[in-house]
Amino acid sequence: MTDNNHPITPPPALVEQWYDAIDNSSTSWKQELATQAARWGADMELDACCSWVSVHCSRWSDGTRPRDELYVARRPKPPTLKERGRKALQSIHNAVVMETGGRELDVLKEIVESLPD
Repeated sequence: MTDNNHPITPPPALVEQWYDAIDNSSTSWKQELATQAARWGADMELDACCSWVSVHCSRWSDGTRPRDELYVARRPKPPTLKERGRKALQSIHNAVVMETGGRELDVLKEIVESLPD
């Protein structure tokens, strides 16, 4: 089943590193190892696609590079604490406004907005 000649095969030393980093006593260790390998393979594929795009596609009219946009679209950054706080406040606000008018949330909103981006 294993094809060690496939072009997207992690080096044995990397597999050992992943194996050493997981909790082998866990019942989900195989899943953790498979997930790490899948992520690595997806990153290799994305890097290959980005390299191809950078060679075959020029900049967009606004000056951005298609390669950069492809990478950002396929590997979005997780939301910041501030973004998560805004979303949570909006959910709470929607529920509380019906009850109290929402003025109690002004302090929490100020705290969230004071967080760095």
